[in-house]
Amino acid sequence: MSKNIAVIFAGGSGARMGTGIPKQFIKVDGTPIIQYTLENFEDHSEIDEIYISCKAGYLESLREIVRKGMLRKVAQVVVGGDTALESTYNALQAVRENCSPEDIVLIHDGVRPCITDEIISENITSVKVHGSAVTAAAMFETPIISNGENVIEGVVPRDRFFTAQAPQSFYLHDILEAHEQVRATNPAYEGIVDSCTLMQSLGRQVALVRGNRGNIKVTTPEDLYIFQGLLQYREAWQAFGVAEREIPHILKK
Repeated sequence: MSKNIAVIFAGGSGARMGTGIPKQFIKVDGTPIIQYTLENFEDHSEIDEIYISCKAGYLESLREIVRKGMLRKVAQVVVGGDTALESTYNALQAVRENCSPEDIVLIHDGVRPCITDEIISENITSVKVHGSAVTAAAMFETPIISNGENVIEGVVPRDRFFTAQAPQSFYLHDILEAHEQVRATNPAYEGIVDSCTLMQSLGRQVALVRGNRGNIKVTTPEDLYIFQGLLQYREAWQAFGVAEREIPHILKK
């Protein structure tokens, strides 16, 4: 029977946060951001194992978080790379050593702590049906085209525009084959920013899973404030009448 594996890349430096430590280790309400992320997958009934790639020098810090948090699904913590894609590839190699090529991998940012149970399940279903899943949120702002200066060159209808998020999910053999095919000619992944663009660069079709605006990536101080605000509402979310799929897992605790 195939397994569902969460692959969490947490190799960022946190330069844009300006805190002096990688952003995934910043504590919010006394808990590191990466722990919130991991708990979402730990507590999900369909996730069997978790593999994490971590910034060099912080492996023991992360392993201590795993121990203290009693995150029993974490199978392995490996050293990350210079980019998110290199970190993902390092983790996928560890998965390959212990899992089946037909297992499903859900690739997720370590600093995207508000993923919902529903979106995790929908990613797994999409891979089984379509062979892939890229979580994406509908764009609510109006996209414009500029020449890079102060001139607007055009306004684009937003109904077909989405913002790529995570998880981005595939069968293990498909995503590993894509990585190795790209690495043969482009080992630095130049021009490729995530698993979605990796697949698209090879002409592979990927399926879209609808995400939500609450599935934020904590990258800047502003994002940190938003995340703190979400946590403050975890005891009162029902009073706002928000749809179930829009509620981050952490707010249900």
